[in-house]
Amino acid sequence: MAPRKKASRLQAGGSSGGGEPVLRASEPKDYINELSHEVLCHIFRYLPMKDIMCMECLSRKLREAVTLYLRVVKVVDLCAGRWWEYMPSGFIDSSFLLLLKKMPDLEQLFGLHPRYLERRRVRGYEAFSIPGVLEALQACPNLLGVETSHLELVEAIWNYMPQVHILGKFRNRNGAFPIPAENKLTIPVTAKIQTLHLVGVNVPEIPCVSMLRHLYLKWVRLTKPQPFKDFLCVSLRTFVMRNCAGPTNSLKYVPLVTGLASARNLEQLELVRVPFLGGLIQHVVEDSWRSGGFRNLHTIVFGACKNALEVDLGYLIITASRRLHELRIQPSLTKDGVFSALKMAELEFPQFETLHLGYVDEFLLQCKMSHSELVKFGLADVIENPGIITDIGIKVVNEVFTNIKYLLIYNCPHLHNPHHWITDQSRWSRLVDLTLVRCHAVKLESFSQFIELLPCLEFICLDQMFREPPKGCARVGLSAGTGIGVSSALVSNQNSNNDNNHHHHHHEANLPPAAPPVNNNNNHQRDASGPSPPTPSPTRGLLCPGPSGLVQRCRPAGAPGPMPPLVLSDSDSEEDEGLGGESGRPGRGQRSPGVVVMQLACCVCAGKGKTPLRRGKTPSPPAPAPAAAPERSCEKSCQVSSEQIKADMKAASESGRRSIGKDMATDTAEPPPRPDGGAAAPRAGVRPPGRSGPGLVRSAADPRGPAVRRPLLPAEDRPPSAPPSAPRPAPDPPPDAFVPRRPLTRSCTRSSSVPLVPETGETRRKRMSDKSTSTSDPVTEDDHVQVLSLKSKNLVGITLTNCGITDLVLKDCPKMMFIHATRCRVLKQLRVESAPIVNRFDYAQCKKLDMEQVLDQILRMPPERNRIIYMRPMHQIDSVALERQLFQGPYPYHIAIVHEFSNPPNIRNKVRIRSWMDTIANISQELIKYEFFPEATRTEEDVKKYPRYPWGRDIYTLEGVVDGAPYSMITDFPWLRTLRAADPNSYARYDFEDDESTTIYAPRRKGQLSADICMETIGEEISERRQSRRGVFQRVVVLFLHHCDTPGEPVEDDYI
Repeated sequence: MAPRKKASRLQAGGSSGGGEPVLRASEPKDYINELSHEVLCHIFRYLPMKDIMCMECLSRKLREAVTLYLRVVKVVDLCAGRWWEYMPSGFIDSSFLLLLKKMPDLEQLFGLHPRYLERRRVRGYEAFSIPGVLEALQACPNLLGVETSHLELVEAIWNYMPQVHILGKFRNRNGAFPIPAENKLTIPVTAKIQTLHLVGVNVPEIPCVSMLRHLYLKWVRLTKPQPFKDFLCVSLRTFVMRNCAGPTNSLKYVPLVTGLASARNLEQLELVRVPFLGGLIQHVVEDSWRSGGFRNLHTIVFGACKNALEVDLGYLIITASRRLHELRIQPSLTKDGVFSALKMAELEFPQFETLHLGYVDEFLLQCKMSHSELVKFGLADVIENPGIITDIGIKVVNEVFTNIKYLLIYNCPHLHNPHHWITDQSRWSRLVDLTLVRCHAVKLESFSQFIELLPCLEFICLDQMFREPPKGCARVGLSAGTGIGVSSALVSNQNSNNDNNHHHHHHEANLPPAAPPVNNNNNHQRDASGPSPPTPSPTRGLLCPGPSGLVQRCRPAGAPGPMPPLVLSDSDSEEDEGLGGESGRPGRGQRSPGVVVMQLACCVCAGKGKTPLRRGKTPSPPAPAPAAAPERSCEKSCQVSSEQIKADMKAASESGRRSIGKDMATDTAEPPPRPDGGAAAPRAGVRPPGRSGPGLVRSAADPRGPAVRRPLLPAEDRPPSAPPSAPRPAPDPPPDAFVPRRPLTRSCTRSSSVPLVPETGETRRKRMSDKSTSTSDPVTEDDHVQVLSLKSKNLVGITLTNCGITDLVLKDCPKMMFIHATRCRVLKQLRVESAPIVNRFDYAQCKKLDMEQVLDQILRMPPERNRIIYMRPMHQIDSVALERQLFQGPYPYHIAIVHEFSNPPNIRNKVRIRSWMDTIANISQELIKYEFFPEATRTEEDVKKYPRYPWGRDIYTLEGVVDGAPYSMITDFPWLRTLRAADPNSYARYDFEDDESTTIYAPRRKGQLSADICMETIGEEISERRQSRRGVFQRVVVLFLHHCDTPGEPVEDDYI
């Protein structure tokens, strides 16, 4: 090896006489200044313009390189590719002119998005103005195009520099509604622009612009009387016109439609609130389709077009059948006849994928203005009614569009039985995404069957579905939400026993499966001649009107009569409308003498005052009843008329006189004790009502008497023979006793002992109503049990918003990965039977959610995935009890409980946790699989072994502040503390904005990008755990609790 040279320090000698400083050899070398100008210019191509201009000040070499670069540059972006941002501030007219003069070869200037421009120059005042920008642009002789978003600037360029193209998409950034008067734009015929997106602008007219390819008009006021007089854009590919204030005369839109037909390459046509002449599109299509008019459309959208006819839509669909991808249809055109006509056309739609029925524009859904205010601001006078498509029409939809993948249905109240949509010709074999919004009449059981029959379904989105029946209508004889019925004051003597045993659903865990669906075209009513004689059968049935219609009930022949259970209410109704439905009919040949058959077609109308459609059928002759009745499901009843009310009242009074003595005896008698000696059993996993206070129960002797407060038996005091969800046998009155179950409506004018369905058990929730004469009186009624059961081979996730279901059951969902539930007021329980890989649970603003039961169900799942549970409770959480439940329970996971207190909600911690929780688990899996590290267990024996804190776990707490809001994390995660405290390694990335000061753990800032890299950091902790023989779990669970809604008032949040 050659000897190392001695580093000599060169110093400036005092006697040398030279005043020049001498560089020390130990100082770092300036490699940048050693690079050639060409290399520096090449580097500048990858830097933002702002950074390039800053380099002028660093050295003479860099200033020369910047000057050379600007002299040859042809394309400049002032926003560095961030087209949504503004250009750097600080420019004035003189500085911007100086910059562009340095770029003589400039051809394309992108990102000219000034935050503010003065309209004109002011002498003696330096500012950034439109004349100054024009002067600077004119200093570039080779300029071809400019990208901007400023309305007045683009109009000035069109007027003073007509040869310059407007690059990219022009979209003004100051759009609003009501349309601001200062937003004005005049489009010249010579405008060189390809994409024009105007929002909240006053435009005189839309002229003939030959280069225009994409035209978006939203909240645009067309000020001339004939704004489309010269409209002709032959290169147009996209035309969108939404909620514009144009002429009200439909004839003035004729040039618009004819001009669109001339655009042979038109691919997207969206017309929202455009009052074109009805039948106009039909005639234009007939005239232009041979020459290619509307033949290349792949997207057709009709929304709130006042005069649009079915033939207009049908002709467009037929013409564009070859390339049609997406179709959105407004409610007035969402009819059976449209799809029946398309079926008769016998066309093929090879590329069709997306269908939106009952389409309503987002602006109309979110706008808080009234209809009259919208009309006052110039929008067309349109009021949309719900779509009237039925199950028959939806069945035809798939026969027409066989390849449909995405189906969204909004506000179609005449859809009842989704499982009827599937036939031999309509199998929905490619449907991937299903969204239902406000289809209130869809039956829950039928929907569950429909989901099971879809082979490729992956995503379900339900919004405002399966609404809970309103409280109180059941006891005063109202058909839910209509205000029509029999007052309980008129029939209170006949309704002496509170009906607390309504059997609405058969979805309980300990009950037999639901009965098969029946043909629901017929409803059975009792004949006024009297009750029919009983038939020999092992069961004895009752027709009991439920909260929103007819409910079939049965009891075993030898069971005693019903008793008023002790039940606390946990609901206050927030709904004022109910579901319409139809009552089911028993099996064929099951009718006994005195039974009449009436066929009803009930339609739920969204608008108030809409009369439901009703079709009657003449009574059929009586038929002999069989020996036994098969089990059948039952639907619900319809609204009633005044004549039927009178008949019901007469029948009720007659039956009351016949049975008054027996009713009095039933009322005053003490109810028989329960076989198990316990009180009404609350549902499994729910905190017993007795803990929160005694129950209010009225005396059985006087239905109008004062309420008697009786404590409920806590779950822990219940005898072993009465599990929380065990069914209670219903007592039965004597065979000849007539016991009215509630005020009688035309759904059930006379109670009878005709066998309908066998007894299958009691529901977990009871209903209790006090006697009253008005729906305004207090009602003590538990929530109507509605269970959504999911069984699907390919289902990946479900999103529930404002739904009225109480239980969600995952029966067999092998690919299910996430559950999102938002603002589901009565959602309480989750039951997971088979969903091994579901790993994301979001419950936000579900105020009745039983957290203990839901968490227990999730944590009892086999540990095949890491899981994160996000909850926004609306009540105070007992954190000590929660920690005891999770850390002490038999759950084979490492667990973390994060309390987030940001308000408004900040999701930074939630999103970041999902990025690193898997890394923690991966480390443990690697150690167990390859390093023979001990694996921890959590069995019932382990639970008994560690009865006290910390329950055999290494629990610690991490606290901090994120964006001014505190958080707290209680966890037994291994490795996390060591990784947080470690120094950054060579893989650290500082372009990531988060660190420990802004989130719980920022692995990228420390370079901890994988499990292998992390294991190099935590070697010491691994050794300590191995020596102490403390095992680790392979999987982790994070419970993220956001407490912003804890006071009970939901916080507005854009993220949910």
